[in-house]
Amino acid sequence: MIMIRKNRHQEMAVLSRGMWWLIWCMALSTAVVGEEIFLEWHVAINGDIKPVSHDQPVITINGIFPGPLINATTNDNVHINVYNDMDEPLLMTWNGIHQRLNSWQDGVSGTNCPIQPGTNWTYVFQMKDQIGSFFYFPSINFQRAGGGFGSIRVNNRIVINVPFPKPEQEFDLLIGDWYPQSFKDVRATGGLGYFTDWMLMNGKGPFLDPLSKAHESFTVSKGKTYRFRISNVGNLWSINFRIQNHKMLLVETEGSYTNQITLDSLDVHVGQSYSVLVTADQNPADYYMVATPKWVNLTEPNATATAVGVLHYENSTTAANGPLPNGPDPFDVDFSLNQARSIKWNLTAGAARPNSQGTFNVSNVTLSQTFVLRGSVGLIDSFPRYTINNVSYTTPSTPLKLADQFINGSGVYELDAFPVHSSLPALVTGTFVVSGTHKGWLEIVFRNDFDTVDSWHLDGFGFFVVGFGVGEWTPEERNTTYNLYDPVVRSTVQVYPGGWTAVYVYLDNPGMWNLRSQNLQHWYLGQELYIRVYDSDPNPAKERLPPDNLLFCAAPAEISARPLRYRRDGRDITDPAAISPLPIRPTTIPALAWNDGTGMAVSVPTRPRRPRSR
Repeated sequence: MIMIRKNRHQEMAVLSRGMWWLIWCMALSTAVVGEEIFLEWHVAINGDIKPVSHDQPVITINGIFPGPLINATTNDNVHINVYNDMDEPLLMTWNGIHQRLNSWQDGVSGTNCPIQPGTNWTYVFQMKDQIGSFFYFPSINFQRAGGGFGSIRVNNRIVINVPFPKPEQEFDLLIGDWYPQSFKDVRATGGLGYFTDWMLMNGKGPFLDPLSKAHESFTVSKGKTYRFRISNVGNLWSINFRIQNHKMLLVETEGSYTNQITLDSLDVHVGQSYSVLVTADQNPADYYMVATPKWVNLTEPNATATAVGVLHYENSTTAANGPLPNGPDPFDVDFSLNQARSIKWNLTAGAARPNSQGTFNVSNVTLSQTFVLRGSVGLIDSFPRYTINNVSYTTPSTPLKLADQFINGSGVYELDAFPVHSSLPALVTGTFVVSGTHKGWLEIVFRNDFDTVDSWHLDGFGFFVVGFGVGEWTPEERNTTYNLYDPVVRSTVQVYPGGWTAVYVYLDNPGMWNLRSQNLQHWYLGQELYIRVYDSDPNPAKERLPPDNLLFCAAPAEISARPLRYRRDGRDITDPAAISPLPIRPTTIPALAWNDGTGMAVSVPTRPRRPRSR
């Protein structure tokens, strides 16, 4: 054996390289694992915050409206202890966050019992393999119309390159139509007879409107570039957004880096989020930021229906002036269709992938299922109900996920009785769940019978948006109009009046997942269903077990009466008497409340999932 002796400087160089390698590996490990973020929220109804001069209660979080920013990084674990200081049940959902293997944290009526007044519950979820711009909101009881929403940023890990230079600053911009009445009053009629007369920017009314208590303003420096994360958090209206004399460079939407296209204005439909870069390249002054509604028939000119803010150049003394910048014809479908078709996936960007296989090109996938879903409206018992294929969803008192886990769904929902290919001849109500093939490719074709845009969202997944069209969809569209090579991936997609939108979804995320219209009135009055993606493997690495703080509601006696199997501290516990439940708290729910989880709520022990019997 030959030994080579290094001198002291060589040894130090080797040691230095080794230390730097160790530091890099530790940084990489930290970046991959993510950090723990702990938040405490107090959700309350506040009568002092009036976005406009109307005496209406607003839902605040920690006393502010909109709520606080969730600023996280890919793979961070977020713990949010939500205190319900309102006088009615509450659930929070995380629009666009996939909740990988963990639909227990999704925060909708089909997965969770509500947080009762005067109590608290902690959500724990991971920003698993995601980046991008999203938002959260209260998901039951029409509460989104009263506020309670806020922005979510999921930043890239340090080891991933972003496909654009780091901006000088980032701004979150939550825009949406707003009822001038209390959300409780609007809820009492399902929104019928009420109109969203206002448009707000970050909870503030239009610039210079005498009824606005304040307006939104962002300060920029000449020559610098800024990232605007724009979300439509409204109830009903699609919007078009633009900034006077400034171009916008589109770079991201709901977790997908897009091909970078320069825009004068941007359509943002209900529930959607985008990132644009704006360079302050004009003479120092103030400039209008404007959002106007689309496909809205206003009976008379209504300035309050236009959201107006200010882009303020640092040290400028020149006020915004001149007419508001014009947008496209609000009823021009061709403009909107062409813009939508131009938004594609950025194939050169290094970021979180749309699924675990990293697929961008979907031209060679084998479809396991096709759903053709038509949104429409009709009368049931002389009352308007919104439907999917003539079925209007009825929310059960027991959340579907709990029923699936503990009583095999018995008596709570009907599995695979929903007509996924065509509409029923007559309108019906019911609680329907459809099966999605685990690790299969699902094609969904959304049809829109309305004279305005509808938008659709699926929890737990991203849509590969492969096609838009007008008129009736036929299977031939797959060969003639679909974009299968670089479709953008997003969680909320628009469907134009009298048209169709086609998406592919890779169902690799087991759980019970909500598919809904993002139009709040449509959703509230029944335009939703649930997709059950089931993995028969009981390994908790495939789907997480119920959380230790799981809330039960509506039928705790029925569930606890069944022979269950529990695990605690790695041990099997077969005697339910060995588990001490928390006290039962009875709750009275308003008769007109929606998705209310009526009944009693109690935190009980959990057990591993068992297969659904058929």
